[in-house]
Amino acid sequence: MKRFWSDVSLDHNAAGIAVLLDGKPVKLPGGGSLTVPGQTLAEALQDEWRAAGGAKGGDFSAEDISLTRLAGTAIERIAPDRDAMVTRIAAYGETDLLCYRAQEPPTLADAQMAAWQPWLDWAAAHLQARLLITTALTRLDQPKQALGALHAAVAAYDEFALAGLGLMVPALGSLILGLAVADGHLSPESGHEIAALEELFQARKWGEDDLAATRRAFIAQDIALASRFIALARA
Repeated sequence: MKRFWSDVSLDHNAAGIAVLLDGKPVKLPGGGSLTVPGQTLAEALQDEWRAAGGAKGGDFSAEDISLTRLAGTAIERIAPDRDAMVTRIAAYGETDLLCYRAQEPPTLADAQMAAWQPWLDWAAAHLQARLLITTALTRLDQPKQALGALHAAVAAYDEFALAGLGLMVPALGSLILGLAVADGHLSPESGHEIAALEELFQARKWGEDDLAATRRAFIAQDIALASRFIALARA
């Protein structure tokens, strides 16, 4: 795509803060305008559009406006049916990665206990959501009270933070880790390392697979982006 604008500005109006390109609102794929409620996020979006393409006539891609893509998701996909997104994200608590443990080898089982159990304990203490663990391959039915508490925790986020969670939680495979990162109790880098524990364990044992390493790098980027977007949205 070619950059067609020179100036990027912000317009404070009744709907929020809109990003303008040469005085005209940025239009999202669904026809809405790029308008957000907070100054910090608005300024980050402004910086993103200022940098995209370098100068008028320069090339840019969707990766250059990644914050805009998440904001667009919040505005056009989540805001019209917020409850559906809350339910979709909260459902990850039913099969949270941290609850499914290995029996063998013992070194992997011990590593999972050391890295994963503290975050299940955190969820029990801070979110009132005590999840069960299993070494079976079949799905484990979690307590309704715990799932209800996790649903309430997700529902406390606005549509913009939900857009970030909607990217981060699937990337981690864990609602618990996603909430811990979103709330600032865990860095995105540490969250990714904890989530990828078994894959990293196997890589150390059998050698690294280039495709797996590339996939992990992309996942790490998504987690970092989602974490940054949530922080900007909640600032």
